[in-house]
Amino acid sequence: MKLAEALAERKALQEQINDLTGRMRANALVQEGDTPSERPEELRAQLEQRVERLGALIKAINRTNVATRLEDGQMIAEAITDRDMLNKRFAALDSLADAATSRMGGRYSRSELRTVVTIDVAPLRRELDELAQRIRELDVRIQAANWATELMESVDA
Repeated sequence: MKLAEALAERKALQEQINDLTGRMRANALVQEGDTPSERPEELRAQLEQRVERLGALIKAINRTNVATRLEDGQMIAEAITDRDMLNKRFAALDSLADAATSRMGGRYSRSELRTVVTIDVAPLRRELDELAQRIRELDVRIQAANWATELMESVDA
């Protein structure tokens, strides 16, 4: 199994676990004399099976991400962290740019206090464009490695 396939399965398992959780909650209580539309015990058994598979899959993904290197020698795990930090930086700076260009603080009359922009938005937007490009490029490199890498199923493999 390729790493990318394992990542897709991980996502599907997480969605299934969330779905099963909601279905168990929905069937935990019924009016006296009614029967639940699904048996919570059966749903719980399905949940346990998926949680076990998810745990094994996450361990294998983590092992693979630490053991696999991109073309520049960086571990996938490090590249993922770098991408996450670029995304955090992008989100914070994008929020700053949005705040600086917001019209919400406009004046209704001359007697109200006027707000002024404290940053130069144009260079900030250019920096955001460069950050977005770096994020896309790093993501492409990670995705390429995910499709080229076999998942390390176990320590012995």
